[in-house]
Amino acid sequence: MTNSQFTPGVVPGRLSHDSYCTNFSDVAPPLDAHQARVESDRCYFCHDAPCTEACPTSIDIPLFIRQIATGTPEAAALTILSQNILGGMCARVCPTENLCEGSCVRQTAEGKPVEIGALQRHATDTIMARQSHPFLRAAPTGRTVAVVGAGPAGLACAHRLAMHGHDVVLHEARAKPGGLNEYGIASYKAVDGFAAREVAWLMQIGGIRLIDDWQLGRDGVLADLAGDYDAVFLGMGLSGVNALRLVGEDKRGIEPATGFIAELRQARDLAALPIGRDVVVIGGGMTAVDAAVQARLLGALNVSIVYRRARAEMPASAHEQEHALANGVRIIENAAPVAIHGNGAVREVEFAYTRRGAQGLELTDQTFRLSADQVFKAIGQTLGPMPAEIALESGKIRTDALGRTSAAGVWAGGDCALGGDDLTVTAVAQGRDAAEDIHNFLMGA
Repeated sequence: MTNSQFTPGVVPGRLSHDSYCTNFSDVAPPLDAHQARVESDRCYFCHDAPCTEACPTSIDIPLFIRQIATGTPEAAALTILSQNILGGMCARVCPTENLCEGSCVRQTAEGKPVEIGALQRHATDTIMARQSHPFLRAAPTGRTVAVVGAGPAGLACAHRLAMHGHDVVLHEARAKPGGLNEYGIASYKAVDGFAAREVAWLMQIGGIRLIDDWQLGRDGVLADLAGDYDAVFLGMGLSGVNALRLVGEDKRGIEPATGFIAELRQARDLAALPIGRDVVVIGGGMTAVDAAVQARLLGALNVSIVYRRARAEMPASAHEQEHALANGVRIIENAAPVAIHGNGAVREVEFAYTRRGAQGLELTDQTFRLSADQVFKAIGQTLGPMPAEIALESGKIRTDALGRTSAAGVWAGGDCALGGDDLTVTAVAQGRDAAEDIHNFLMGA
């Protein structure tokens, strides 16, 4: 090893081979059959269960847990997957502490919820290990649908449409399908290429064709899709990144956190990935945490997350914040960047402390500097260029309750649509529900 955690600059190979393997192993190893049965016995099997109400995909959680308790995890998986076809990934990445587990009666009574996410993973992993797909297509309808974006929303929409017998063509801008699941989450949350394996498993339904490296506006326009297909679903996510709007933002060493995460997710050799000694992540969401923790796991000596508001207001869940702290990441609250220093490459970032004033959040005259040879921006993403016929609201595609856009025959869902909240599970729900409305539309219902 030629470099270490103390080597200045942005360099590869800061750790030993064994350290990389350990650091990027499964952050939450799966339950075995016995552990799953024991944990499932903790469920009260509530009527009108609050956990189900808290799930964006409305999975019947007490039912699938009871099915695990009775020794039928594959039946449990069908209960899950009938509502959420990406239930395997959601079991790994959902902020369950804010959703189902946060609403669990056990959490309220004892401060320790039933491990719903782990039980969901146990069930879905069991059925996926069979290799065969549990759902069958209906008789072909002769109708074709274009789905733009092979992320969670697009995949959920495509699968449900295929189940109804429609032919679907997925148009994906990247080299691989999966969207956020493939390119946008921490590697330790979905090890061993799980995102790609889940997509391959989903595609076994049949009737779905993938066209990769196809981008709306570059390789085709919406009018052509609307003319060539019976319906169109837009689920391309968010491709832009918000800027800091500071002089020097173009210095070497400053990049979007999403780009760093995507590069790491696709890397074949983690030791070859360069990482700074002093890393600063600006932002407070899940992306900020994923970037910061993985920077530490790659061998960065000092990693700081800086958020403009209080920790309690961070979009990242308390669980994710604690995970960052446990991995040696420092969280600095109530501070915003005001200047970037360095000659060609970033060397320091200057921050001002913030406070609430009459006009909202405002900067104070108290400042401090953090050493930084690498800075990751995680202050939100933006929608890319959209066709003129698609109405926008608050920077996203405006849709009604059924997912319909302002353009006839065009639906949208996921992060690109108004109401998307950057969660895989919400995107799945929107893609699934839009598919049902598209099906009704195509069949004249």
